[in-house]
Amino acid sequence: MKEFGIGLLGFGTVGTGVVEGLRRNGDLIASRLGVRPVLRSIGTRNPTRDRGVPVAPAKISANLESVVDDPSVDIVVELMGGKDAALTMTRRALARGKPVVTANKALLAEHGAELFRLAAEHNTDIYFGASVGGGIPIIRVLREGLVANRILSIHGILNGTCNYILTRMEQEHLPFDAVLREAQDNGYAEADPAFDIDGIDTAHKAVILAWLAYGVHIPLNQVLVEGIRNLSAADIRYGADLGYRVKLLAVVKRHDDGAVEVRVHPAMVPRDHMLASVHGVFNAIMVQGDLSGRGVFYGRGAGREPTASTVIGDIGDVMKNLLGGSARRFRATPGAESVPLLDRGQARTRHYLRLALRDRPGTLARITAALGNHGISIASVLQQEQGTGDHVPVVIVTHECRERECQAALQEIAGLDVAGSEPVRIRIEE
Repeated sequence: MKEFGIGLLGFGTVGTGVVEGLRRNGDLIASRLGVRPVLRSIGTRNPTRDRGVPVAPAKISANLESVVDDPSVDIVVELMGGKDAALTMTRRALARGKPVVTANKALLAEHGAELFRLAAEHNTDIYFGASVGGGIPIIRVLREGLVANRILSIHGILNGTCNYILTRMEQEHLPFDAVLREAQDNGYAEADPAFDIDGIDTAHKAVILAWLAYGVHIPLNQVLVEGIRNLSAADIRYGADLGYRVKLLAVVKRHDDGAVEVRVHPAMVPRDHMLASVHGVFNAIMVQGDLSGRGVFYGRGAGREPTASTVIGDIGDVMKNLLGGSARRFRATPGAESVPLLDRGQARTRHYLRLALRDRPGTLARITAALGNHGISIASVLQQEQGTGDHVPVVIVTHECRERECQAALQEIAGLDVAGSEPVRIRIEE
């Protein structure tokens, strides 16, 4: 049976999962594909550390270049994370005509355009199914299953750490800091959680989904990105009273004029919406195609075995390409022409606003006037009985309005003498 050599870069959580998966199910893979993946070498910064999986010491090296250059390595699997070394090694592999399998969303989101051009120049492939959704095959769905569709929109819960935190805040009525510490203690959040809770991880994934759906590489600095760091248990509770659940959401959509919109932020989602029922560390992506309608893809978005499963699936695809002499079976780029990016100020949503207002006659009229000055109409108002000092919390739900007008109205409200603190705003995604 034909064998293809695998060179693994990175021997952390996912890397050990891939090694164990190949060891455990190598015969099964070979029987299904008619070709066998064989681990040839592993490159890692700490080659002597025990990972708990049986690998001959001679296969492990701190010399990453030697793994890429090894003539017995046919496929390079990059699982190092980060960008600098990963970018250097990916460039090196592609320049040698070797296909690359990666789970590195930051690498693809920030350097994807260059790397896919390089793959095309050297007639080889990049597979990246594990870069978004971990064990959820959303990349394969967009690349193959929905190839006949114009993608109208994608809404995704793409970060398990944030979803776990928001779930616990809602269920236990706990403040953000307490739940974050709990997530760190349970291994669901890193010691430095900023990449997750500030929305950067989700934004990288949103950029990749936008590229697959619309063929446009969007610079991260052009994406509206807000994390969950400043969410309060009070807003989650008020949202529940209004029939909503708060999720960190990635939104990718194309408008009738062709402009593509990409944003990441906390959003209130109706409790009967499919995404609202996604709890804990799980991820879900809802894709709407013009032919397929809406479909929801759900599963574990991270973790050793789910992510390794997707990586090994990509290795299988690459082996089939190599066996059949069909490199670049899928286009390295989706082939879109010039695609405009929607100005973030033009994005339209409804909004939840929480204001701390002086409890005196005429206050609400001044707030209504400030919103009206910017063309924003009110759908509902909820005034709470208890407040702080002579201020009471007032919750306003607006009708749909543009991001720019909402921001301007909030700035005006913050300057009024009846406002006791900065207004809180959470977008509503129906």
